[in-house]
Amino acid sequence: MAAAAPSAIKRPLSVIGRNVRRLIAELGPLRLLATLALLALAVLVARYSWHIVLLGDAERALFDLRTTYLAERADQDPRIIKVVYNDDTLIDTKKRSPLDRAILAKALSNIDAMGAKAIGIDILIDQPQDEDPQLLAALRAMKTPTHLAYADAQTNSNNIQPRQQAFLDGFMASLTGSATKPTSIRVEVDFDNVVRSWPRILPGLPPLLSRALVPGDTRLQGYQGPIAYRAPKFDDRPLFASLPIDLLANPDLAAALKPQISGKYVLVGGDIIDVDEFETPLRLMTSKPTIGLDVHAQMLAQLLDGKRFEPLPSLSNWVLAIAVVIAGGLTSLLTGGLGMAALVLAQFAVFGGAAFVLQSRGIDTQTLPTFGWFVGWSMAFATFGLAAREVGSQQRRFAQSALGKYLPRDIAQAILDQPDRLALHGEKREIFVLFSDLEGFTAMSHQIEPEMVATLLNAYLDKLCNVILKYGGTIDKFVGDATVSFWGAPIARADDGERAARAAYELWQAGEEFRSQAFPGVPPIGKTRVGLHFGDAVIGNFGGEGRIQYTALGDSMNTASRLESANKQTNTCVLASKEAVERSGLDWWRPLGSVQLRGRALPVDIFEPRPDIAAAERHKLAALIDLRAANNAASITGIEAMVLVNPSDGALEKLLYRLQNADRGGFYVLD
Repeated sequence: MAAAAPSAIKRPLSVIGRNVRRLIAELGPLRLLATLALLALAVLVARYSWHIVLLGDAERALFDLRTTYLAERADQDPRIIKVVYNDDTLIDTKKRSPLDRAILAKALSNIDAMGAKAIGIDILIDQPQDEDPQLLAALRAMKTPTHLAYADAQTNSNNIQPRQQAFLDGFMASLTGSATKPTSIRVEVDFDNVVRSWPRILPGLPPLLSRALVPGDTRLQGYQGPIAYRAPKFDDRPLFASLPIDLLANPDLAAALKPQISGKYVLVGGDIIDVDEFETPLRLMTSKPTIGLDVHAQMLAQLLDGKRFEPLPSLSNWVLAIAVVIAGGLTSLLTGGLGMAALVLAQFAVFGGAAFVLQSRGIDTQTLPTFGWFVGWSMAFATFGLAAREVGSQQRRFAQSALGKYLPRDIAQAILDQPDRLALHGEKREIFVLFSDLEGFTAMSHQIEPEMVATLLNAYLDKLCNVILKYGGTIDKFVGDATVSFWGAPIARADDGERAARAAYELWQAGEEFRSQAFPGVPPIGKTRVGLHFGDAVIGNFGGEGRIQYTALGDSMNTASRLESANKQTNTCVLASKEAVERSGLDWWRPLGSVQLRGRALPVDIFEPRPDIAAAERHKLAALIDLRAANNAASITGIEAMVLVNPSDGALEKLLYRLQNADRGGFYVLD
């Protein structure tokens, strides 16, 4: 069984290799260049789909799907707590913007006394308020490392104006020398307004809030990859605990909350409807947007866990894109069926699954063009398929043209539609074989110019071929001016016998028409003689490795050839064996007795088609021939009388001669 796998792989590979070589050889320069251009475009799509309209949206959606599916389901994080202004706070303080700073000052002072590890404030102090002196005093007095939100108009022009910038800078300057330091609260969104990655590190801005809270940790230093979003393990237990800022501003209540604050990272900000809200990849599992404070908490937790997604090597996307396109193109060159369907499904599973596997192992798949692989693969599949169909169409047209020269149109089409009907191996079939020959053509060809010989021969054979194909015969070969054809292969029909018989008679008529034409400088052209027989033959492709021919072999071929030659001694033009006559379904045959053909041990009953003679006359002759067995003398006497009535009937006269000179077996041996 171990040897089966390599051979199973080699077979499709050999098919692909053969088809690729055929495509390159037969496409032609222009179509080959067009194909290569489309493949190059497929590679670009598979590489840069993140940056292409619509495709980029699909890539981001797939990334969000992976992030949601692979997100760690975690219990409430004991290291981080949020202190928030909520909508109830706004109602109680009757202030919405700016937020009430007196409450902030009181809460900060109480938190400072509770032993928090560090405090991050996601609130911009960008315009004056009456409570500013109270807040400044609280911030200057902080012993806990505190980080106050900072932004500038250059990097956040939508949310801060020059006057706000001036006030914010002055406020920060007044805190110089205290434990309160500025921190950046930048959050970057993608084109679809979704926060997926850590923000870029811009010059002139203080450290990002999450990094500022853990100043000694360098594990994510310079990191700008995906945020490792975690999802709550329980629906009724949020990932980060939250306390209303009102409670911590009240000194009577704050003391009871010390266990929830001590030793934790405290993030202060707003949890207000329609304010500072963002979409994240986890939106697929929740209908609610995420507040900015939660985004910072997710980044802080990721930093504390030291979890980073490593980027793929710079050339990986190029290598993968090229590999995907090659796979799509080569797959299209395989034959269809369940095997090809399984291969396509397997490749699609790899494309879709690879990104999940990589992301689960800490690889940044945010630029991995997963959807682009599908599109690039499909483009390559279609491009190769189009090229193959074009080549196939050319080959089909050529095959139709070529087969049409040797096979009737309906049989040629049937073989093109079902190639297995053309047996590549030898098989025994019963067929009708027809030989024709032009009397005296070889001698005549020595008397005229070679060019005229070619012209005459082509015109003559073309006329005969039209007759053979008209009646659905298969042209086997040409031997000089002789033709060999048969009925019953590669496809047999119920009326093959009648078709072959009518073709035999019309071949003689076509020959008579041809010899009646005047050709300047050409001696008189001889008669066309035809032989028809029905019998067994081996049909198939025969020949050496470099050249094969679809042909028939066997005694039936020899018999038909001998019948054609026998026309000379029987003074006829068309002779058919009894086997062919009985299967023709035609009542126009005149019997001419039995003869022993050269090369055959057994006699053959021969007939000629004579639709011009009355049926009664043909039947009378048949009865006289049958009478020989009982009364040979009476048979010969009756035929002599028929010859006297038809003195110009050479075939009848030759029949009488053969009967008069037949051997004891009752048949005449032809030379």
